[in-house]
Amino acid sequence: MSSQPPPFETHVVDNQVPPFGGRDLWQDDLALQQAVVREGAAFFSAELRHYGALAGGDLYRAGFEANRQRPQLRTHDAQGHRIDTVDFHPAYHQLMATAKTHGVAGLSWHRPRPGGHVARAALSYLHHQAEAGTSCPLTMTHAAVPVLRQEPALADWADKAAAPFYDPRDLPIGDKVGITLGMGMTEKQGGSDVRGHTTTATPLAADGEYSLVGHKWFFSAPMSDGWLVLAQAPGGLTCLLMPRRLPCGRRNAFHLMRLKDKLGDWANASSEVEFCGAWARRVGEEGRGVATIIEMVMLTRLDCMLGAAAEMRMALAQALHHARHRRTFGKRLVEHTLMANVLTDLAIESEAATSLAMRVARAVDAAPTQPAEAAFARIATAIGKFWVCKRVPAFVNEAQECLGGAGYVEESMLPRLYRQAPLNSIWEGSGNVQCLDVLRALAREPRALQALLDELQQAEGQGGAYDAALEALRVQLAAGEVAEADARSLVARLAVLLQAAVLRKAGSPLAEAFVQSRVARSGGVYGQLPADLPFAGILARALPA
Repeated sequence: MSSQPPPFETHVVDNQVPPFGGRDLWQDDLALQQAVVREGAAFFSAELRHYGALAGGDLYRAGFEANRQRPQLRTHDAQGHRIDTVDFHPAYHQLMATAKTHGVAGLSWHRPRPGGHVARAALSYLHHQAEAGTSCPLTMTHAAVPVLRQEPALADWADKAAAPFYDPRDLPIGDKVGITLGMGMTEKQGGSDVRGHTTTATPLAADGEYSLVGHKWFFSAPMSDGWLVLAQAPGGLTCLLMPRRLPCGRRNAFHLMRLKDKLGDWANASSEVEFCGAWARRVGEEGRGVATIIEMVMLTRLDCMLGAAAEMRMALAQALHHARHRRTFGKRLVEHTLMANVLTDLAIESEAATSLAMRVARAVDAAPTQPAEAAFARIATAIGKFWVCKRVPAFVNEAQECLGGAGYVEESMLPRLYRQAPLNSIWEGSGNVQCLDVLRALAREPRALQALLDELQQAEGQGGAYDAALEALRVQLAAGEVAEADARSLVARLAVLLQAAVLRKAGSPLAEAFVQSRVARSGGVYGQLPADLPFAGILARALPA
């Protein structure tokens, strides 16, 4: 009997790429492994190795399910009672439970030791590659802990946010061992300019307790156990913790009006809310709301940088995996030198983003005891958040192009990454906000400027483009105040030099290729590297065959 298909059967599957899922995201990522050791978190390598396998396997598959079935708002139950709950696909809870249990939201708090923030950053980076939407509540839960610890009366909230337990039930926190937290800052009339907030916080009889009346235009993670919000108290803009359930078990007085219909981030919900006399507890002093949450803002901005670097990493891995298996014109895609040029350029960009994010995580880790590192974290977070987040959309699009039409359909991960790519540049302060923040730090915080220059100067002395660019930067900064209109240009130059410095100090084999392609010249599209670079060696480092 012939094994040939009948003459009318044309559907013979050939030259297709095997599924990506099942890869180990830790073992695949040599740059991440080296950064974890270099930045002081080698102690946690076993946990990171374990989570990398989960992220590339079970969590990777769950991410597709959680994004296919979007959250649904239920304002009332069948009997007409107001319930204001959000239903999620079980895959969302699987992702959240795995992440919370393994310390993505709290390792640096519930296991405090040197390197804890670096390890937690690496966990977040691995998790984000599997599913980015759940990173929103995980990040906010992590970042809220030091804010809550400012108030002794809220110690239980801080401890349960840091705890490695996930409990999605709608119960008062007294009945739970682990909780999640969200944020409510933005109002209809203003985003970054929080001075225009109109939500009012009226003091109640008990000290530190308030009644909230007003709205939030973006109310993140509406199924959280509580939210940090900003409102106008008698003493000015104030930070408050508003719980979902009161200690007695009664639902707090707020109404979820609708869920946002977002470009991406589909697995997670964002909402609009009305406060109808909701009970809240003050955090910090009245009138010092922004100062109270400033540490939270820095931590969430670090996670924006980590998320952007993670999206680059996953897009690169998808593109390189595809190019190694797909054949065109008689050979594998990766064997075509122009394709290898593009992939190598992406690999250089990805490693630079990852290395910078992990370096900033080390600065955050050391900040409580090392003033110079605290100063560096303060300015490098804003620089990195601006630059790395800005680079992602074009990066992911280039990776999509490596897959051709396959990168434009939902069976691949690239459309989800592309929808996700703009978010981190918008959330927690847009690009302009970050650049203005850098200008303020340069003008008003001498320690921040000195810490930045110290970091950059540690990588000079080899001559060439880097040393010339650093000297030009010194001249510009010595000349005095930078015009606001030039802020983006300056911060972009700072970011590229900072990435080059981190790569050089790390001894990365990609460092000089980065200097040649980013410092010596700027602009252009990916895939314009010098032809004499060792493409095959760089790609072997980027992703094991």
